[in-house]
Amino acid sequence: MAGRANRRRGEIEAIIDGERRILCLTLGALAELETALGVDNIADLAARFATGRIGTSAIIAIVAAGLRGGGNITVDEDVADMCVDGGIEGAVRLAARLLAAAFPEDAETQQQNPPQPQPAD
Repeated sequence: MAGRANRRRGEIEAIIDGERRILCLTLGALAELETALGVDNIADLAARFATGRIGTSAIIAIVAAGLRGGGNITVDEDVADMCVDGGIEGAVRLAARLLAAAFPEDAETQQQNPPQPQPAD
């Protein structure tokens, strides 16, 4: 089942509780994170994550929001008890991958999808 995630939509895959799952920080998931982390807007949310100083409760909130955004039915309390492939270090990497997919920095991911039509010669 590898390769199911669509990177252009901000989706990633992870092994959680021994099962391959799709995660995505959708707009709804990002709105959840704004509320959970007490920030007013997406710019403040991105700025908070950019510091690289994220606590375990934020990691749980990020992974839970990503799971729900990817179509998985779960609550934060359940995510706190889940086993992420790679342990706590794997959970930290997973949260970082989700944030990188939601806030891409590379030009390829930021390109319009679909691309604008090119003028005819």
